[in-house]
Amino acid sequence: MATPYVLVLYYSRHGKTAEMAKLIARGIESTGLEARLRTVPEVSPVSEATAPAVPDDGAVYCTLDDIKHCSGLVLGSPTRFGNMAAPLKYFLDTTSNLWLTGALIDKPASVFTSTSSLHGGQETTLTSMMTPLMHHGMVIAGLPYSEAGLSTTSSGGTPYGATHWAGPNGDRELSKEEIGLCKAQGARMATLAKRLSGADE
Repeated sequence: MATPYVLVLYYSRHGKTAEMAKLIARGIESTGLEARLRTVPEVSPVSEATAPAVPDDGAVYCTLDDIKHCSGLVLGSPTRFGNMAAPLKYFLDTTSNLWLTGALIDKPASVFTSTSSLHGGQETTLTSMMTPLMHHGMVIAGLPYSEAGLSTTSSGGTPYGATHWAGPNGDRELSKEEIGLCKAQGARMATLAKRLSGADE
C-alpha cells in the first residue's frame, strides 16, 4: 500500500506563496504524515510552449496522479483581481477525468493565498479556489478560531485559510501570526486526512 501524503499544490510568481507552501508542509509533517510539494507551469496568452518540462528550481510540476493518490489537498495561489492565478486554474481545468471517476470525493482540502494589498481580494481568492474542489466532492476545511492568530493578526489570516499580506513591492516578510496559521493549517489538514481515510483508527 502506498504511503499516504497530503499534496500542497501551489503557483507562486514572486516566492511568497511558495514560502507559505513550505510552512504548510512543515505543519503537515509535524504530525508524521508526508507532505508533497508540487507546482504548476506558467501559461502564456500566445499558443506556444513557454515552460521547460522540469522547473529550473523549486517544486516539480504536479501530475494528475499526484492529485489522484493524495490523502488531502492544500491549494495555494497569489491573488489575481480577486481570483486564483491563471496557471493554477488552467491546471485544475485538466482534472476532468478525476471528476468523472470521483477520485477526490470525501478527501479533505483547504486553500491559501498571498496578496500585495491587505484588502486585495484575499477572501474571494480563497473561495474561488474552493469552488472546483467542491465540484470534485472534496471536504473543505478552513481555520477555526481556536487558532489565536486569527484574532490577533494585523496582516493576513482568515477562517477560510491562511493568507499573507506581501505589500505593494512583495517585500513584506510573513508575520508571526501568518507563519503560525500556515503551520496550523498544515497540521489540521494532516489530522483530517488521517481521520477521513481511516488511517488513525
